[in-house]
Amino acid sequence: MREAHPRERATGVDYYVSDADGVGGRLRVAPEDFRVRERERMDPEPLDAHEGSYPFLLLRATLRGWDTNDFASALSNAMSASRERVSWAGTKDKHAVTTQLFTVRDADPEEIPALDGAEIEVLGRVGRDLSFGDLAGNEFAIRVRETEGDPDPITRDLRAFAAGADPAEEETADEGAGDSDGNGGSDDTAVQIAVPNYFGHQRFGSRRPITHEVGLAAVRGDWRGAVLAYCGNPYDTEPEDSQRAREVVEDQADADSPDWSAALDAMPGRLRYERSMLHRLDDGADWREALEAVPSNLQRLFVNAAQSYVFNRVLSERLRRGLPFARPVEGDVVAFVERDTAFPKPDMDRLQRATAGRVDTLARHCERGRAFVTAPLVGTETELSDGEPGEIEREILRELAVDPGDFELPGEFASSGTRRAVLLPTELTVSEDEGDPVFEFALPSGSYATSVLREYMKRDPERL
Repeated sequence: MREAHPRERATGVDYYVSDADGVGGRLRVAPEDFRVRERERMDPEPLDAHEGSYPFLLLRATLRGWDTNDFASALSNAMSASRERVSWAGTKDKHAVTTQLFTVRDADPEEIPALDGAEIEVLGRVGRDLSFGDLAGNEFAIRVRETEGDPDPITRDLRAFAAGADPAEEETADEGAGDSDGNGGSDDTAVQIAVPNYFGHQRFGSRRPITHEVGLAAVRGDWRGAVLAYCGNPYDTEPEDSQRAREVVEDQADADSPDWSAALDAMPGRLRYERSMLHRLDDGADWREALEAVPSNLQRLFVNAAQSYVFNRVLSERLRRGLPFARPVEGDVVAFVERDTAFPKPDMDRLQRATAGRVDTLARHCERGRAFVTAPLVGTETELSDGEPGEIEREILRELAVDPGDFELPGEFASSGTRRAVLLPTELTVSEDEGDPVFEFALPSGSYATSVLREYMKRDPERL
């Protein structure tokens, strides 16, 4: 285990599991370097199915260099249709080649346009639209260019972690693992690895990771602090005009008579959400009303990011203390896996506490892939763990001055909370393309490919 990059620690990600040096490298030199394909879980009816019962067309689109939101807008514009008629299950990166499903309400197949950089296949009709997260998971094939070093030692560490062993004892984890040459898996052989199920840097803002700061301030009832965390709070990774504008916001906030019109004049037009908050302040709104100027999904994201930050901190402290991820200790909350799913995902309706009398039984379920150790995404209905895991959770919440009851908030800021697996296992294949390693693996929805890649690259998260 080694210390993470300083920018990662700002999001609660404090460690790498692997002690081995990273291979460095660059991602997304070309869109084809980063390929993502959804694992689908929607079966369409034929195109001649009754439109009254099945009013949605189901499309499969392979996109090169398209942001998902931009593609949806271009699709609806080309059809002269409302943007609200287009839905999808997962937002994908622009700098990639992605294959994903879309639904279009009240459309005929001949209305689907041809768009540059998009291969669109009409699959059939369905009775409902896609909703966010409405997919089993994603398959990745990611080429990393300009690497230095060997990924095999990292793979061995991650195999040991998957087996519940200390990565320092990786030789033990390798015994009988199935590689004829005993290597880390870089011979096109799929090997079982695992990493901590961290929320990736993009959850908090890739260039300016502040969404959790906004959410934590809101949860504490500090609406002024939430607005200033978003509109002020300059980062040296953003353009100079953005930094100057945020400094103006902070200066006006500290003034006896703030001139919000001056802050608006300084704020670049591209920062439309910041401008919408400042417009409300300029119109005499209070701080909470200003924060509510942004779309409802962004309001939810603020609180979700706060929950994600707490979760990351819990995982980091668990690593620091040497607690296992692949099996429970006394006090943990374990979730059994969902039935009949493409990925073994924890079922939050099937939770059990690892009491002294149950911990060994639950450990066997985890070893057999039937259950996962979980940690909380804190909300009003959260019951914290017991024992040492609960001690970790309570210490972090005390440090952040946050309590589960604080998530009883107005409107979109409220959250009842849930739990999430602490371990992210996958089968990994590492091959080569013109000397560059290509990492192939699949993850359940809600997990981050960067949680795997960060262990191999060990770079500034801006490069991931």
